[in-house]
Amino acid sequence: MTESGKAEVAAQDDEGRGRQCDFCQREVPSVRRVALDGDYERLRTPHQVQYACPACFEQKDRLRLAGEVAR
Repeated sequence: MTESGKAEVAAQDDEGRGRQCDFCQREVPSVRRVALDGDYERLRTPHQVQYACPACFEQKDRLRLAGEVAR
């Protein structure tokens, strides 16, 4: 996550199970997504909310910051 950005983190569910990454489908202890970062805004923009495991999040965030992911 960038310093100016805000990431949302979802941890274990009520039964203590991990969360599933929407990108690689692995079950992991926690997942994240960026909702706000400069002009990148995903709070009011209609879209499918997707959460990423740490590895997928880092890869997706690098691409987003490089301008390779649609805003």
